[in-house]
Amino acid sequence: MRKLATLFSDSYHEFKQVRTVTTSAMFAAISVVLGYFTIVIGDYIKIGFSTIPSQFVYYLFGPVVGGAFGGALDILKYIIKPTGAFFPGWTLGAILAGVLYGTILYKRPINFWRILIAELVVSLVCNMLLGTLWLSIMYGKGFMVLFPMRAFKNMIMWPINSMLFYTISKALESTGILRIIKNFRMVQAR
Repeated sequence: MRKLATLFSDSYHEFKQVRTVTTSAMFAAISVVLGYFTIVIGDYIKIGFSTIPSQFVYYLFGPVVGGAFGGALDILKYIIKPTGAFFPGWTLGAILAGVLYGTILYKRPINFWRILIAELVVSLVCNMLLGTLWLSIMYGKGFMVLFPMRAFKNMIMWPINSMLFYTISKALESTGILRIIKNFRMVQAR
């Protein structure tokens, strides 16, 4: 429990860093651009790549920054490219996803199993359960009518999203880009 409190405290202190805000803004811009390359299948299923830049924010800055980033990015994306009516449940889900990813990934080495677990937890809690609930409320459809289709999509995307993030993060790690971002944070903290 103490480790978790330290994790959240450290992530909270990341907000004091100017580079945290600017790096998060850079990743937000990349996420918005990637959001235009979303594949829409019917009314209820979307496959997109805009979560990959967000995962780097969660990994680099933790659950507190991740939650704030997730909520702010959800609202920003809606303002830039609204799809349907605004529903605050999606923003709540984005905040929770940022907190969950940040809790699992922050201050830990990148490895495939950790990413797979983080992706599974977020897929189950935020996408399958909460996302299906929000769609059920918004469209008046039964939860169990929507759930199988969303569960199927998320279970297929789970290893794909995990492999994408792992591959990209390892590539960025091997080129030294992640180290540069981390070192900038450490220099700023001194």
